[in-house]
Amino acid sequence: MNTKMYVGNLSFDAGFEDIKSLFESHGGVEDVYIAKDRESGRPRGFAFVTMDTKESMEAAINALNGEEFMGRPIVINEARPREERPERGGGGGRNFGGDRRGGGGRNFGGGRDRGQGGRDY
Repeated sequence: MNTKMYVGNLSFDAGFEDIKSLFESHGGVEDVYIAKDRESGRPRGFAFVTMDTKESMEAAINALNGEEFMGRPIVINEARPREERPERGGGGGRNFGGDRRGGGGRNFGGGRDRGQGGRDY
């Protein structure tokens, strides 16, 4: 039984407690996950909220989808299961740093003194 929702177009200022209190008026909130950028750690503008029952999830979607929250109209729908992605392989490709780990390809700097040749741009 899926009770997880995608909540999009969130204000970057929306925190855990803000989002939780918005949804609690429609049922029990089991989890709030705010997506954050890997590099900067800043919020990405969307979250996943898990409700305690399917009925409370549907009530929240019907009541809140398109409503303004912290100055922005939020988008809410039932979360889809995560798609399987192929594993990312390494190796090959271009070598932008001049060391030998990158596999073949062009050399865009460094490395000439290491016998790798190529053009320096």
